[in-house]
Amino acid sequence: MPIPAFIETLRTKIGHDLLWLSGVSGVVLDDHGRILLTRRADSGRWAVVSGIIEPGEQPAPALIREIAEETGVVAETDRLVSVVSLEPKLCPNGDRVQFLDLTFACRYMSGTARVADDENLEVGWFDPSSLPDMNLNNRTRIERTLAGGRVTYFQP
Repeated sequence: MPIPAFIETLRTKIGHDLLWLSGVSGVVLDDHGRILLTRRADSGRWAVVSGIIEPGEQPAPALIREIAEETGVVAETDRLVSVVSLEPKLCPNGDRVQFLDLTFACRYMSGTARVADDENLEVGWFDPSSLPDMNLNNRTRIERTLAGGRVTYFQP
C-alpha cells in the first residue's frame, strides 16, 4: 500500500514511533443490497474500502475519493455509522500506527467495480448472507451499517 507523502514527511521526523491517523471506511451497498469489497494486496483478505484522510480533506469526500481510486465505483455517503479508535498496529516496515476510523454507509451511484490501483487484488459485490472471510473490524463495520440506528462512538 503506498504511503501518502505527508506521512513520509512525518516519518522523517518521528521515525517508527506511534502515529495517530484519521481513516475512513465505507460500506457501499448497491440497489440489490450487495456490499462492495476489495481483497487487499497487503494481507490477501477481503475488506470494505478504506483509506487515510489527507491534510485539508473532509472525511466523506476523502472516502468517496478512496472508493473511486480503489474500485472505479462512484458512490455517495448516506450517513456516518461509527467513530472508533482501533488498536495500535505494527506495519511490516516497523512503523507503528493507530487509526481513528470513521465508517460511513454509502450508496452505489455508477461505474463498474474493478481493481483500479495496486492496493487490491480483487474487487467484488457480495450478498450480506455470503460474505468472504474478513477480519472482525470489517465484519463489525458491515453489521453496524446493516443494523442502522445511531452512530456508534466506541468499540464495545
